[in-house]
Amino acid sequence: MGKSGHVARKIAATLASTGTPALFVHPAEAAHGDLGMIIAGDAVIALSNSGEATELAAIVAHASRIGLPLIGITAVAGSTLGTASTIALILPPAPEAGPIGLAPTTSTTMQMALGDALAVVLLARRGFSARDFRDIHPGGKLGARLKRVRDLMHKGGELPLVSPGTTMDRALITMTAKRFGALGVVDGAGKLLGVVTDGDLRRAMGPDLLGRNVEDIMNASPRTIGPEALAEEALREMNSETRPVTALFVVDDARMIKGILHIHDLLRAGLA
Repeated sequence: MGKSGHVARKIAATLASTGTPALFVHPAEAAHGDLGMIIAGDAVIALSNSGEATELAAIVAHASRIGLPLIGITAVAGSTLGTASTIALILPPAPEAGPIGLAPTTSTTMQMALGDALAVVLLARRGFSARDFRDIHPGGKLGARLKRVRDLMHKGGELPLVSPGTTMDRALITMTAKRFGALGVVDGAGKLLGVVTDGDLRRAMGPDLLGRNVEDIMNASPRTIGPEALAEEALREMNSETRPVTALFVVDDARMIKGILHIHDLLRAGLA
């Protein structure tokens, strides 16, 4: 009830968002039918700083009746909630903030911290990963940051690729047509041998540029990224302080080409 109820709502939301299904049951509504939300196999976390909130009686009795573990979060070990709990998590003694020391402040902060700790422990015990987190947070900037490179990259006929031995006049036609500002050089098996960027072209500029072979211009040790990397990692790699780039070729562990990712793809996904 009251401020503890608001904290309980937040704890339930945090548990649910980190892979532990949870819902908030209002204690006043519980006695009027919402006890049906609490079923066999559940565990109940009940919060009351004093441990004497009378509205919790229906939930405590229901948990006992169907044999559910009851985790009580309270500041008073000998309270009704504390003694009825299967596991009592006792908050340390600390006065409420403010001149009157009555408004729930310190106590609710401790409840919140303890709820977050429980959620994080369960997250670790369940092996909940960043990929799992992304699956249940698909919206907004957070969802975008947790997307995989493979979800955003271009592939197939969209890729700006040429073979070794291609002269730069032909390579530039491919590079211009694909409009990524980068060109990949691949062997017959699809292995990335090197990359030509706009910067490489400027550095190689000269009267004989168009007649040179692409492997004479390419960077044989380009920065790349894997298809399973997070989009946030790709953004960080592109924004490297040493040498920022606008596109990354996507390769597997054997440097086989899988796709290309441009900074505009990350912008469209909402990363920046």
